[in-house]
Amino acid sequence: MNWIPLTSLPQLDQILENSFQKPQVIFKHSTRCHTSSLALNRLERSEAPDTVDFNFLDLLSYREVSNKIADKLSVFHESPQIILIKKGVCTYDESHLGITMEEIIAEAQPANQ
Repeated sequence: MNWIPLTSLPQLDQILENSFQKPQVIFKHSTRCHTSSLALNRLERSEAPDTVDFNFLDLLSYREVSNKIADKLSVFHESPQIILIKKGVCTYDESHLGITMEEIIAEAQPANQ
């Protein structure tokens, strides 16, 4: 898994911009949560598609970024959480043990496939 660290608000704006060219995933991870560690491990053992960028947010270290994600994308904050962004909007989110690479891949596909 090739995670792109998400550590600043300007990066969030760039992710939203990039989502017009390529689907963007944000994984919100809590280092204090066993379930979050389990979800992270499951993702890292899966093969990630090259057609999606995977961004990693340590929400304990970057709480301001996490709060802005919830605000900008109108997504209720959860942890762990996957947020899929296409064309500047959240098209899919999932949390806890519902997070699977298979579901991310399916949701990231263009609508006509």
